[in-house]
Amino acid sequence: MALKKVRIFFEMIKFEHTIFALPFAYIGAMLVNKWFPNPYDLLWITLAMAGARTAAMSLNRLIDRHIDAKNPRTQNRALPKGLLKVSEVWIYVLLSFTLLLISAYQLSPLAFKLFPVAVFFLSIYSFTKRFTWTCHLFLGIALGLAPLGSWIAISGSFHLAPILLGLGVLFWVAGFDIIYACDDYEFDLKEGINSIPARFGLKKALQISSFFHILAPLLFLAVALVLNLGFLYIIGVIISVLILFYEHSLVKTDDLSRAGVAFMNLNGALSVVMFCFTILDLIFPFQIL
Repeated sequence: MALKKVRIFFEMIKFEHTIFALPFAYIGAMLVNKWFPNPYDLLWITLAMAGARTAAMSLNRLIDRHIDAKNPRTQNRALPKGLLKVSEVWIYVLLSFTLLLISAYQLSPLAFKLFPVAVFFLSIYSFTKRFTWTCHLFLGIALGLAPLGSWIAISGSFHLAPILLGLGVLFWVAGFDIIYACDDYEFDLKEGINSIPARFGLKKALQISSFFHILAPLLFLAVALVLNLGFLYIIGVIISVLILFYEHSLVKTDDLSRAGVAFMNLNGALSVVMFCFTILDLIFPFQIL
């Protein structure tokens, strides 16, 4: 019974979507010294990311459970269907934030001090759709903290490079979240839920998403300039641009049937591509000039 509950919980929070932010957290850690972090730091960064995302998604499901019960797309989730109790999910939230706190403490004093900031942005996103159409940007901030947080965990200080990388993640995430929100366009209008598609319409929303997905790779390239990264990292950015271009070719205002493929498969591929080509660039640091 307990194992079944755990399985339902991980299915509810879509634990596999951790692939969006975790590779960028590793990238942020690797770029500090342009090499791999030691196993101890790598372990605690991984645990911090697991705790952060699990807490954020659990909170999202708790806060949105009444909305989810009304939405045909989400009414089969665990909380609306009664497969999990609200009290049980709250326990997961507390345990996850505790894991994040312990991980931050193990990594660096500055990371530990910034724990409340992380909790704020991980928690606020779920409320933003109730009062602002910029909610997608708040989700972007939450995931964009991953590379900045891991840089701070390793170096104990701030730097322009992880800020640029975090901004790139912010606009990349906000862009694909807008695409995802297009599926709920009519429901959001009916229920008065804020989103860019609900505020501006599907056509304008996809244009804004495209603009964000132009900004994201430009910011990834800016990281290369600041840290003098090599040719292979830039190849990774170019492949990411192609992935984003293909993603937008799949989604039309009159055909959103492939929005799920664009959301999960392609964005998961992008984060893995950036991670792999960053590793290759660190091992084989070929300079263009």
